[in-house]
Amino acid sequence: MLDLLPPLAFLPHSPAPYIALMLAGFAIGILGHLARARWLVAAGVILIFLGALLFPLLANVTSEDRPPPIEESRGDSGE
Repeated sequence: MLDLLPPLAFLPHSPAPYIALMLAGFAIGILGHLARARWLVAAGVILIFLGALLFPLLANVTSEDRPPPIEESRGDSGE
């Protein structure tokens, strides 16, 4: 699956760009409400969706770094 999405390798893995995108979406949405422009409100909602869900999800899916598998720890259960 990683070979299907090579253009998405530019997505950063730090949260700062995604937070900035969400804040820009909120600002654009507020301006859209104040100007009574539905297209600005829609653009703000789309930016919030991209910054909060879609881009971080794609950044994690296309990441080469995989966490180690979780091993089951049964502890001392008397076995």
